[in-house]
Amino acid sequence: MIAVSSIAAVTVGFAAWAYATTKSQPQPEFGIVNATSLPPQAVVVEPRSFAVLGNNGAFRQSAFTEFLNPTNTSPPFFQVFDPAFLQILGPSATIRAVAANPTFAFAHEAPIWVPSTDEVFFASNDGGEFGMSDIDHNNQVSRISLKEVQAAINAAGRNPTAVNVSVTKLDLPDTIQMTNGGTGPFFGNLILVNSGRGPLPPSIALVNPAAPHNTTILLDNFFGRQFNSLNDAKIRPGTSTLFFTDVTYGFLNHFRPEPLMPNQVYRLDPETRTVRVVADGFDRCNGIAFSRDGKTAFVSDTGANAGFLGNNQTQPATVYAFDVDPKTEAFNNRRVFAYVDTGIPDGMQLDAEDNLYAGCGDGVHVWNSKGTLLGKFFLGTTSANLVFAGDKRLVIMAETAIYFAEIAAKANKLSFP
Repeated sequence: MIAVSSIAAVTVGFAAWAYATTKSQPQPEFGIVNATSLPPQAVVVEPRSFAVLGNNGAFRQSAFTEFLNPTNTSPPFFQVFDPAFLQILGPSATIRAVAANPTFAFAHEAPIWVPSTDEVFFASNDGGEFGMSDIDHNNQVSRISLKEVQAAINAAGRNPTAVNVSVTKLDLPDTIQMTNGGTGPFFGNLILVNSGRGPLPPSIALVNPAAPHNTTILLDNFFGRQFNSLNDAKIRPGTSTLFFTDVTYGFLNHFRPEPLMPNQVYRLDPETRTVRVVADGFDRCNGIAFSRDGKTAFVSDTGANAGFLGNNQTQPATVYAFDVDPKTEAFNNRRVFAYVDTGIPDGMQLDAEDNLYAGCGDGVHVWNSKGTLLGKFFLGTTSANLVFAGDKRLVIMAETAIYFAEIAAKANKLSFP
């Protein structure tokens, strides 16, 4: 937390910012910034207001338990660090919880929006706190209806008060074990990325979103060797090829055997089933995403979170960017894209303007294509993943709750074809 005395600096800083953009300074592309252009749930935290805390400043000691919220605003809200974030939000942006269960982390990862039914599918926490899953118990995949969400919002009125829609569990076969990642749809099917459980292998599966949820396993080994615990995946734009991460979190959360392979990123051809490594050298590779043109890949390294070994703030909490080789599709020219200030960068998505969104320790962080932090969807709790549900709708997984943000940003296509 920042010292309370800095709150005044935030207010003064915003006033100076607004005055400069409306009077003496050249107008940026996003237009005039002033108090009336802020969405009601937005709070400005100008970087100059906390750039110097001084000898007696209230410096944060933990990136996992202490958050940057100098205005002491109650979540959820939009935290604006750069005026460009207002273009992403739009003047009437709102954010609210739309499903919640305080005793069950039902909304962990694997969010997939299915346009044909306007539903979002997702998975519960696998092996973690409130996940109700372990080496003896599988996690669950569920769905919510955004039509039901919209009806509940309409009934609640104009204020962005929380609503609580129904969550429907899917009845899936035993070949689906500890789902952690998901993307698509791929030819109308969900792509589920499964970490495996005990001796049951990690796998990538195609699952029909409609009951009885017919399932096809695309891959469950690397030339006869089990993966560690598959984590996340994306289809590379402009192709039908799938890229996925494999990491040791199954072992670190006590539901998989000791690792037998490095933490790596793989490429899978769903047609031929050929698989190969495209990137290595990670501490713990986690989330994966692509730029809109498919030429740049993003992989998060969440080495700072080591499961039962604890957190180590000197290890990576970093998003790396790579060039995708146009012939081999290998990931080259690794460079730091962003290092997060709170928690770790988990699941990631990009919008139509190539702004990158990542689930982090206090909500969802948003960077522009240069790696500048523009703002946060501040939840005051961990978000592990998120998904655009078409243009102007963002669905955020937050373990024991799902948040729904109505914003101005447009979606980056994830499905194929």
